[in-house]
Amino acid sequence: MKHTVELHTNHGLIKIELDADKAPASVENFLGYVRRGHYDGTVFHRVIKGFMVQGGGMTADMKQKATQAPIQNEANNGLKNVKYTLAMARTNDPHSATAQFFINTKDNDFLNFTRESGSGWGYAVFGAVVEGQSVVDAIEKVRTGRSGFHDDVPLEAVVIEKAVEAA
Repeated sequence: MKHTVELHTNHGLIKIELDADKAPASVENFLGYVRRGHYDGTVFHRVIKGFMVQGGGMTADMKQKATQAPIQNEANNGLKNVKYTLAMARTNDPHSATAQFFINTKDNDFLNFTRESGSGWGYAVFGAVVEGQSVVDAIEKVRTGRSGFHDDVPLEAVVIEKAVEAA
């Protein structure tokens, strides 16, 4: 089953198609955050040119929002971290993903699943940008710097004004 989510940002609209067939837990997790309004007012807080743009967990003042429990990593679902795909962000623990996600801005093969081990788990892809690729490209080009303990933070906030399920 396909679900579509629209991220309304201060840089434009990003439309994402989610793949519930291959990543059911990740999609349900993401949709839960969308339905609760979690992403509204969060920012893309980490932007690395030639790699990815990450968001979904921080407010504009770089305060982390509370999250639900982590989910099981689904990176072994066959989906690859290619340009404009959406994947779950996580810590070094492969099964630590909560609300944060990233959009690949190039093919990032090194993030793909290779084996069920600490370094082999990879990052679970669960959707793809189907409209608004130019918005992702514009976000990737913003100037970044340091904010507190965080590197690669946009100097001017890239805000997800609201995230909604599309019909």
